[in-house]
Amino acid sequence: MVFGYARISTKEQNLDLQLNALLKYGINEKNIVQDVVSGANAERKQLNKLLDKLREGDTLVVWKLDRLARSLIHFNKMMNTLAERGIKFKSITETFIDTTEASAQSKFITNMFAVLAELERDIIIERTKAGLESARLRGKIIGRPSGVRKKDQRKIELCAYHFNEGKLTVSEICKTVEVSRATYYKYLKLKGLDGKLRPYTK
Repeated sequence: MVFGYARISTKEQNLDLQLNALLKYGINEKNIVQDVVSGANAERKQLNKLLDKLREGDTLVVWKLDRLARSLIHFNKMMNTLAERGIKFKSITETFIDTTEASAQSKFITNMFAVLAELERDIIIERTKAGLESARLRGKIIGRPSGVRKKDQRKIELCAYHFNEGKLTVSEICKTVEVSRATYYKYLKLKGLDGKLRPYTK
């Protein structure tokens, strides 16, 4: 079965362009799922429900890649998850992103995105390490919660930053910021964030 996914960032925007493209592709209207949520937001309730619904042999179609993925890292994880479950994927606008038929071209493109995602991840990690070192040298931490040591405050801020950005998994964040999973969730709680709401975290 073929399913479509459409997303807009605000209620002021219009879904018509995406819906028309998905309908023209031949997708039944009842199989098109919609979200109204910012691209930077990790929580996409309708997409998550659709992903749970998809079964081996199904196809997921989007009008454009940025409607589905928040980043190269997120896209690569999504493609790996779909491939492991035997689910095919196609982007109507980016015709070169198409796993509905096995081809050397689609395999090359998928592998290229995987390499770029790894590069993006490495850049994020290096930037984070540089930020930690810079904060340590300056020794200036603003807005520290009561009872939190100065040296821990920068880690709290980084945990919250990566959580909101949604590009790294929990394991990657913990490794980068050098905290345990329990500490990571404790830090998010201090910032008023619920770590359990974020999907695709291992």
